[in-house]
Order: sequence, then structure tokens, then C-alpha cells
Amino acid sequence: MRSFRNKEIQQITIFNFLLSTIMILVGFAISIWAGIIVMITVFLLCTTFYIFTIKRYKNLSQLSEYLRQISSGNYSLDIRDNAEGELSILKSEIYKVTLMLTEYNEQLQREKLLLSDQMAEISHQLKTPLTSMMVMVDLLQDETTSVEKRREFTSILNSQLERIEWLVASLLKMAKLDAGVVEMKKERICAAQLIDHVLQPFLVTMEIKEITYSKKVDNSHIILCDFHWTSEALINIIKNCIEHTPCGGHISISFQDNPLYYEVLITDNGKGISKEDLPHIFTRFYRGKNASSDSVGIGLAMSYRIIRSQEGDIQVKSKPGEGSIFSIRLYKSIV
Repeated sequence: MRSFRNKEIQQITIFNFLLSTIMILVGFAISIWAGIIVMITVFLLCTTFYIFTIKRYKNLSQLSEYLRQISSGNYSLDIRDNAEGELSILKSEIYKVTLMLTEYNEQLQREKLLLSDQMAEISHQLKTPLTSMMVMVDLLQDETTSVEKRREFTSILNSQLERIEWLVASLLKMAKLDAGVVEMKKERICAAQLIDHVLQPFLVTMEIKEITYSKKVDNSHIILCDFHWTSEALINIIKNCIEHTPCGGHISISFQDNPLYYEVLITDNGKGISKEDLPHIFTRFYRGKNASSDSVGIGLAMSYRIIRSQEGDIQVKSKPGEGSIFSIRLYKSIV
């Protein structure tokens, strides 16, 4: 039998044989009937022992075959039983590990598909400006091109380069956030200073579009957050609000502090977001119905990742034609 090829069983067999021989000889030394009784008892005990030993090794062999199939990618097997004992506990633990491996493998497959989709989106986002730039370069090399056209093409090239630079920088930031290598610093920051900082880059743009703004925050208000990354998140949200607010519109920024969280509310009276787009606006590379032609679909996704990395949350309420309200909450403790 294959079981007797096992070194452990061979050692047990030799030990049992020697011990049984000694006991039988001692029994016969006492009397013939005592020797016969000892011999029958030893035979029954050894037989029972080997039956259970062979059964145990058969179960272990099944476990080995199960593990081999798991290593080959077959996660559909179930070896659990309702019996008691260490072997049944081992089966249950192996099954738990199998479930973990199954979930991990499925997650890897989802991430692989997501990465493939993201690479396709990135390629598309880079291909468009690069194609435009190649056409501009060809036109600039044409000696018959007028000076005015050369200036126009140069301006277009500059804007396209700025777009590529922004896209690459944003993707690098997203990659850092996804990899979990960004350490969010918890700092006590003046909320008014934070809001003034994020509004500064848009003052000229809002003046050109005749968009007014208001702030409801006191200098005494303090917020606990990472100043750099939280500014990045708020800037992306305000940028989105400005892009979707028509000339003469209004943007309001307010700050609230309660025992549970700090909250920044950003409100606009722009185009609003359709019901179909609302569940997806924080999805990377998603472009809604009202998205501008220059939109990449990465700004709001980055804001969401930044706030979530600080145990916070972003919510949005919006109706088409009535504007949007972005609620950014940073919790004082994880709830």
C-alpha cells in the first residue's frame, strides 16, 4: 500500500512490531492462555490503529490534492465538513484561505481591467493634443505661413503643452494617492487662510467671467487637515464650479465646525449636474453631459481620493439649471 511508503508509518510499524513481540512473549511466559489473549489484543489494537492511520493519511492526501488544484487556479472546491477534530479545523482554515485567495484574485483581475481602461483613456487624452501639435508644427515649417498665423499656431502649441503638463502632473498625483505613498499631515490651519489660498488662482478668471463670490468663514475657525493636499482638492472643485457657472453667476464658500466634523460647502448657480451623471462624477476619466471639450475627468476624482485619504467624504447635491452644492467633510474621528 502507498501509505506504508511513508517513513513515519514505517517507523511506527517497526516500533509496534517490537513492542507487540515483547508483550506476546511476556504473555506466553506467564501462560499459554495469557499469551493468546495478549496476541489477540495486540492484533486488534494494531489493526484498529492502522485503519485510522490509513484513513487519516487518505484525508491528508485529499488535502494535498486540493491545495494542488488551488495552486493551479481552481478555487471552486469546498472541503469543509461538520465533523469535530483538528483535521476538520484544518480544512475550515484552508477553505478560509481559499476564499481570501479567490477574492484577491478577483480584485487583481478588476484592477487589471481598470488599469487597461485607464491606460486607454490616458492614451486618448494625450493623443488628441499631440496630433494637434504635430499639425501645428508642420504648418510652422511651411515658409509660406504668415507671421500672424505663426503667432496663432505658437499660442495653440503653448496651450496644448500646458494641457499635457497639467495632465501628466495630475496623473502623477493620482498615482501617488493610489499607491498609498502620500502621508497626509494633520495640521491646525486657519480655515479663512485655506479658503483665501484656494480662491487666489481664480480671481482673474472670475473677474473675466463676471462671476461674483462670497465667503462665510471667520478668522477664528480652525480646521485640522493637510494644507497642501486639501488645497488641491478644493481647487479642483472650485475649478469645476467656475467652468459650469455662466457669466454673471455666483459662487459661495462657507465653513462649518461641529463636534463630529469640519465642513466646507461650495455652492454655485451654474448648469447643475444631471441625475444620470451624479453617481459617477467622482469616477476617474468620467465626463458628464455638460462637460467642456477640454475636460479630462480627473479633477473631481482626485479631490475625492484626497479627502478620503484624510478619513473624510465628499457629497454633492445638484439639479440641472439650479446649480450644485459640494459638501467636503473632514471627520474629527472615524465614524
